[in-house]
Amino acid sequence: MNILTLNKIAKCGTDRFPEGYMCSDDVEAPDAIMVRSAAMHDMEFAANTVAIARAGAGVNNIPLDKCTQQGIVVFNTPGANANAVKELVLCGLFLSSRRIPAAMDWCKTLKGEGANVSKLVEKGKSQFVGPEISGKTLGVIGLGAIGAKVAIAAAALGMNVVGYDAFLSEQAASALTTDVKIVDSLDDVYAVSDYISLHLPCNDSTKGMINAETFAKMKDGVRILNFARGELVDNMSVIEALGSGKAAAYVTDFPTDEQIGVDGVVAMPHLGASTPESEDNCAVMAADELTAYLEKGEIINSVNVPAMRLGAVKGKRICIIHADSALADVMAAIQNCTENVNTAAKKGVSYTVADMCGCGECAKTVEAIDGVYRVRVIG
Repeated sequence: MNILTLNKIAKCGTDRFPEGYMCSDDVEAPDAIMVRSAAMHDMEFAANTVAIARAGAGVNNIPLDKCTQQGIVVFNTPGANANAVKELVLCGLFLSSRRIPAAMDWCKTLKGEGANVSKLVEKGKSQFVGPEISGKTLGVIGLGAIGAKVAIAAAALGMNVVGYDAFLSEQAASALTTDVKIVDSLDDVYAVSDYISLHLPCNDSTKGMINAETFAKMKDGVRILNFARGELVDNMSVIEALGSGKAAAYVTDFPTDEQIGVDGVVAMPHLGASTPESEDNCAVMAADELTAYLEKGEIINSVNVPAMRLGAVKGKRICIIHADSALADVMAAIQNCTENVNTAAKKGVSYTVADMCGCGECAKTVEAIDGVYRVRVIG
């Protein structure tokens, strides 16, 4: 198997592939691709490319619809970088409260003042006074792997924490401490929060969700932390809120040209997952996901194809990615030459896997069915 790496992938990840696999940044027709942040929307995929693993959580750099139509499974690595991002969010809480970046920049202006530095420091420090976070309320929007860690850590630091997640699972809810109060709506978060931390994907329903209308629902002097996606926050709305005093700070890992240099903006260059531990965790998880899929058709943490746990291949196995509408035709085509059939569906896409007990000629029949995106025979 040939694996194309579009970014530098930690060696502890690429070393996990079985013997006979070759990983390189110079593969013309890869069986699979490993990527971090490289833009893939303009890429043309080889006919034999069956999977892409994103060493990270966000998949905005990958053309998901195109991949689905070509039967390419897209994986991500949720939770692998959660601790790294959580730690940076906590850093952002302190940076936004105590005006630390502005204070540090001001200290640099004292260079050359010699013996007067101490006096100037004492005279000027009052302009950087800021509140403690203990006893303040943090609203966490999105309680997935990162948001939950942020909520629990903030509660441990003495903050009152309210959380909202429109898709909160029972498993995720049970992982939260009793110190985290789950509320029923975003408005409930906006009304009580001194700080708001965003931890949700950017899509049609969330893009620009922090805007003039939502700022009006927030407390005066609110501080916004965005370590999820820059597009969640409307550019001009946050700048206007900072200028009017409605917002006291905006901490972002995704600065725009308009935001840089604006008083109250704490801008970081997408450092959320930039730790060696995070990069190692993501690389290992991505390699394991690809191996499981390439070797036995198992799907773990795919964003475009339903999950399916599978045992080892004995003989041959047929793996079919198809539209839900093609399920009946697929089942009819394989009924006489397969056994142990498993099928799962997700957002209009189905994945059907069966161990083959016949000659395997049904694979060609399945490929011809309208709505079938990919047929693989393993073994």
